Amino acid sequence: MDVKRPIYPFTAIVGQEAMKEALILNVISPSIGGVLIRGEKGTAKSTAVRALAALLPPRQVVKGCTFGCTFEDEEHFCPDCRKKLTMGEELEAETASMRVVELPLSSTEDRVAGTLDLEHALKKGQKRFEPGVLAQANGNILYVDEVNLLDDHLVDLLLDAAAMGVNFVEREGVSYSHPARFVLVGTMNPEEGDLRPQLLDRFGLAIDVIGEHDMHLRKEVIRRRLAFDADPESFVRSYSEQQSELTSRILRARSEVSHIVPDENTLDMAVEIALHLGVDGHRADLTIVKAAIAVAAYDRKDKVDFDHILRAARLALPHRMRRRPFEEGYLDIKELEEWVQKFKTD
Repeated sequence: MDVKRPIYPFTAIVGQEAMKEALILNVISPSIGGVLIRGEKGTAKSTAVRALAALLPPRQVVKGCTFGCTFEDEEHFCPDCRKKLTMGEELEAETASMRVVELPLSSTEDRVAGTLDLEHALKKGQKRFEPGVLAQANGNILYVDEVNLLDDHLVDLLLDAAAMGVNFVEREGVSYSHPARFVLVGTMNPEEGDLRPQLLDRFGLAIDVIGEHDMHLRKEVIRRRLAFDADPESFVRSYSEQQSELTSRILRARSEVSHIVPDENTLDMAVEIALHLGVDGHRADLTIVKAAIAVAAYDRKDKVDFDHILRAARLALPHRMRRRPFEEGYLDIKELEEWVQKFKTD
């Protein structure tokens, strides 16, 4: 029997506050569009993703459903669950833990999106769908390590599904769709190549992470890792209270985020920031607003304020600052803060 090794606690990760906040905001509001984490090896990127899944409580899913449909969410049921309801069948619930579904770099489009059995459809007049990674990811975290090394058309496919919450497959005029509501997390080392600007822009948030340079923090990283390796169970127990508090805070924010409506000042601020920085398109403005709402919910506020917008902008803009191919994107946080202060007093 396999013994499940304890997961390093999310709250035990030293530093990397921006990365942790970006992950949490996407869990609170997956419509933000995922997060891209860029940085050198050994900066807790993979650790943070797996720790985030372990932080979240189990959910109720439809028993036996291939796509893990959320039991209480009939609006987003898959075709199979809808058909059973239409036929008067009673669906049962079962508990499923939040998982990290990893996408191998060698994956093909059929492996990612799933395939349709055309021969069966032609002979029997019935659709037979072989699910792919996106079916497994529904309701979970989809983790793509070294996303910059993945074929562009596959990255496009993932981003489309993440944005729409649906995976749509069509072969020779036969189509099938199923829910694909997941938190998309991509990680990459920029030294191994970058994503095209068009793909970068489609990630909701992006974070650049580096190793800690403060001597005391670096020592703390070592100290905690050694303690975890020596006695994982005891180490995890020592963070149980902090983990529970963070879980409760996230769940509360998830329940409240849909009730926060951005006012005109919020919209003005998001648009002014995008215009001031010369960001192309409208995706940046929209992402800033969505992320600011999630920040407000996380902070237990019922409305968005300027500080929430500033925090959201720090996460939503760096990867959208690139102006020409191969030009490094850069967001001057200090300049942005000074401009925001000026905007507030005007």
